[in-house]
Amino acid sequence: MRLPNKLFSFEESTLANLPVILQLLESGPMPVLDLYHGVEASFGGVDEFLDTMECLYALGAVEINDERQVIAHVGPTVV
Repeated sequence: MRLPNKLFSFEESTLANLPVILQLLESGPMPVLDLYHGVEASFGGVDEFLDTMECLYALGAVEINDERQVIAHVGPTVV
């Protein structure tokens, strides 16, 4: 995960990508692959996407349903 510091600006950090994913999930739960394809243009690659997803999961902003294999926005967050 890239955090803002002397080397990386906020726009280059993982934190800047959080709203991109949350905005897409506002419309409802979706499969991981569909979510990735929806935000692919905003990310530098799948590793950056996964870093952002891990961060959102750790913050409790998204939940993953193993049975249906979808990701859902949990609700209002401070992100």
